[in-house]
Formats: sequence, C-alpha cells, structure tokens
Amino acid sequence: MQDCSSQPQQRKPSALTIAGSDCGGGAGVQADLRVFNSLGVHGTSVVTCVTAQNPSVVTAIQPTKVSVVEAQLDAVFGGLPVRAVKTGMLFSRATVDAVAKRLAKRRGLQLVVDPVMISSSGTPLLKSNAEAALAKRLLPLAMLVTPNLVEATALAGFSVEKPEDMRDAARVIHERFGCAVLVKGGHMKTIDAIDLFFDGKEEFLLSAPRAKRLSPPGTGCTYSAAITAFLAKGEPLAKAVELAKQHMVRAFSGVYRAGKHTFLG
Repeated sequence: MQDCSSQPQQRKPSALTIAGSDCGGGAGVQADLRVFNSLGVHGTSVVTCVTAQNPSVVTAIQPTKVSVVEAQLDAVFGGLPVRAVKTGMLFSRATVDAVAKRLAKRRGLQLVVDPVMISSSGTPLLKSNAEAALAKRLLPLAMLVTPNLVEATALAGFSVEKPEDMRDAARVIHERFGCAVLVKGGHMKTIDAIDLFFDGKEEFLLSAPRAKRLSPPGTGCTYSAAITAFLAKGEPLAKAVELAKQHMVRAFSGVYRAGKHTFLG
C-alpha cells in the first residue's frame, strides 16, 4: 500500500467570510465558501446570524451572540494564516463593533466590506443603529467597499440611479472613508451590467452582457467573495476586481435551477 504521507501536500491560501448563514444556499456564508472553493482558496467563516430564508423571503433572523462571534474570530485567526477577509451581513451594532475591534488588530489586513443592508426580497439586514457603526468603525479599516445602488445611495447621501451618479458616489465614498470603492450597477437599467471602480487614483468601468430575466440570489456575496479570493491568492486590488467580474460572467453562464428558483453556477 502506498504511503500517502510521503506525497507532497497541496497548499492553498486562506480567506475568511464574516457573514450570515443562508439556509436556502443562495447567499451569505454558503455562497462565499462555494466561491472560495471554486477559486482554489481555503474558506473559513464566522457566522454572525442564522437566517431562515429562501430566494423569495426571509422569515427569521437570529443574531449570533457577540461572545460567540468573537470566539469564532479568535479561533480562525489563532489557527489559520488568513490572507484576506470579507464582511457581509453583520446585522447589529454590537456585532459591527466586535468585528471592527478584532480586525483593527490585524496588520496589513486586506478587508473587503460588502455593506449588506437589505435582502433581494426587501428584508432589512442591517439595523439602522448599526449603519453609523459600519461607517465609523469598519469602513476606515477596509481596502474596498462594494455597495450596490441602494447601499451607495446610503453611503454617499444622494440618489444613485445613473452611470454618472455611480462616478460621483464612488468619489464621495472614497473621500469619506479612505477606501477603494466598487459601485455595483447590476440593477441599473442599462444595456450591459456595469460596475465602477475607484481607488483615489485609478478609475475604470467594468462591463458585461446582462443576463436577461435572471435574478439569482447572492450576486453581491459572490462578487465580493471572488474579489476576496483573488486578494488571498496575491493579486493586487484592481486586478482582483477585474478577475472577479470575469468570475461573475462565468457564474451567470452556469446558472442552474433548483425547484422554481435559479442559482449562480
């Protein structure tokens, strides 16, 4: 019998998602870990909330005790060489504060903040009193923030509805929080699905053919997780964003159906 212990072991970079659990499997931690694995990255996770949801509705949200969130963070950072981190659904001010406190201690942190504020079915996923904590404590730690149009409107303080609004919002958000910005325009009524990246020096528009009549859950989670995975693999930020956009195109091309719902491939 061959001694497997003598075989060289494959090494993978590690990435961390700090987000809610989606029992429907389309978004949240489940989507993030699926992306990490597909891109050759070892996925770790800190569960901030347990949700009861499917692509149509969120029926219950149970926040994880803050002490358990902190214990998860300590366990991951204490045992694994995490190269990049993303945050998703944080829900409460106490959780935002706890996560920011732990992440502030990490030197050279590559942090992607997906400011998850509302679900695709319309359920609030970030309490109103947590928005200020997100802006004050977490975004200043971020390398990149990835708001959709609704979230960009909240962070910039004005309505983001047109491509030129995306450009203005990216500049305002960057000036306020000091991080790079990717404004996601997937829900904008344009021929192509466009996103705008701005890091204070470099600006570019990412465009891809729109997947007509498809609205699978977890697109924002998948996008930010892909960026995080490429950062963990050593790509510079701008390149990681470009590669993640290409991953989104592949994910939409592989959309599949489970029951009456569609999911990203």
